[in-house]
Amino acid sequence: MEKHLVETDQTSCYTETGSLVSCKGTGQDAAQEKNFQYVRKKRFRVMDRVVQDNLTGATWTKDANLADFPLSWLEAQRFVSEMRERRAYGRGDWQLPTRFHLFALLSHQCVNPAIADDHPFENIFDGYYWSGDACARLPDQAWYVHLGGGRLHRGMKHGSYMLWPVSPGRNRDDNDSKISHLLSSERFIIEGKYAKDTRTDLIWYIDANPFGHVLSWSEAFSVIQAFNESLPGGYGDWRIPNIRELESLVDLHAHSPSLPFGHPFVNVQDVYWSSTTSVYEPRYAWSLYTQDGIIGVGYKSGRDFFAWPVRGPENATFQHSNDTSHDKK
Repeated sequence: MEKHLVETDQTSCYTETGSLVSCKGTGQDAAQEKNFQYVRKKRFRVMDRVVQDNLTGATWTKDANLADFPLSWLEAQRFVSEMRERRAYGRGDWQLPTRFHLFALLSHQCVNPAIADDHPFENIFDGYYWSGDACARLPDQAWYVHLGGGRLHRGMKHGSYMLWPVSPGRNRDDNDSKISHLLSSERFIIEGKYAKDTRTDLIWYIDANPFGHVLSWSEAFSVIQAFNESLPGGYGDWRIPNIRELESLVDLHAHSPSLPFGHPFVNVQDVYWSSTTSVYEPRYAWSLYTQDGIIGVGYKSGRDFFAWPVRGPENATFQHSNDTSHDKK
């Protein structure tokens, strides 16, 4: 199965009005301890006109705008098909990137583009790029990413967006994706009121609406703090998940909600707050829209979304099974 990045690179904390604030005691994404494996080690390996992402095993074209202009989804598919036929850059497996690959590439600390500042790529367009994944609920739409700010949404396939070819590597081929989907019902271990996700080692409340009502962003942190203090000894470590942790629950084969087949969760709500601020506009925080799996934002002061507590994992940027080719830290 493919590996999952479960921490972001966010290093700043913000108020609801978008001002910078000390992270201490906030519970925000940047306040959480991180091992930053993917920042400290050399992530990208430049090989002439292609670049390997050492975290995912995917290889990207160094030029992020080979087509020079937007294409429809089918035109973009034909473009990469022609690249396969002529074995561009010596490779015969070029395709549109999966949503997984695009999301793994994103930074949550940098904008315009939303990719870490030390990236080696050229000609990145700070706008919309196609993925190769169609929307399960609306098959005439496909997923795209906004590389200016990092939003993941779906758009009509006849629309025109940019393309960035990728050679997926052996961690994310079609067969692995199908196996992952079939095994998803065996993915969660029930532990009383909680469910452990064996693919990330995160522990989630089975009741996905334990607080019973919508909250503003700051209220979400407050109810979590109060809940932890109410536990015996007052040592609870439940928290608001960051946006990568929320996204790790998404199954693109499913919709309404877009959670893995056979999942154990009840009372799943429409939209959940993450602890991650949108640096593109710090008055907003990243949110998961569960109907299809959209990664969007919400106005922090709005009492509009729900909170889903999470715990763990410990000392784990990536958690995975089967593939051991990238186990070295």
